[in-house]
Amino acid sequence: MQPQGHVQIIVNLIDFDMDLKAAGDASRMRHGGSSQPTGESMTNGGVLYLENGFTPDVIGRLKAAGHDVQKNTGGYGGYQAIMYDATNKVYYGASESRKDGCAIGY
Repeated sequence: MQPQGHVQIIVNLIDFDMDLKAAGDASRMRHGGSSQPTGESMTNGGVLYLENGFTPDVIGRLKAAGHDVQKNTGGYGGYQAIMYDATNKVYYGASESRKDGCAIGY
């Protein structure tokens, strides 16, 4: 999940223009059943697991695109981040709501 989560955070920041906190708190998805480095090959496209928070419209569009969509409540990672705003010369920190933690920098 870690690389999948990283990409989703970056997409939220850049493509959806979310702030650091919202990017981490947004609902996530996780693909399972991919080919593995052990030599196992994916034969059925795997499963797209969705965290709570996706709208029925989004779920319907994913299914219409051919994804095997299932809901799952765990395994979506954790997130703490610090981002530097060069324009305002300030650091922002965020810690998401899925687990305990904090973002600390100096």
